[in-house]
Amino acid sequence: MLLNIVIISVLLMVVGIIIMIVGFLLVFLGSLRSEERHVEGGGVIVIGPLPIVIGTNQRISKLLIILAIILTTLAIALFLLTSKIAPFMVH
Repeated sequence: MLLNIVIISVLLMVVGIIIMIVGFLLVFLGSLRSEERHVEGGGVIVIGPLPIVIGTNQRISKLLIILAIILTTLAIALFLLTSKIAPFMVH
């Protein structure tokens, strides 16, 4: 059971790294094709369970707030799930 969790966590990390690389490549290729240099962006900084959203305009900020709520809820759910499973994993 522990081996399955380790394999799943490693696979999730690899998938995350692949998604980041594909994202960087898409942004890079998009910047090469675009003649207009209008950039919009934003970011989410998560300190504990509290997300801090930074965006260049309201549309980006609203999108990032929704994403931050979803990711924070997922993180809390996974924490609670693993805290209930963890006592059963000790032999």
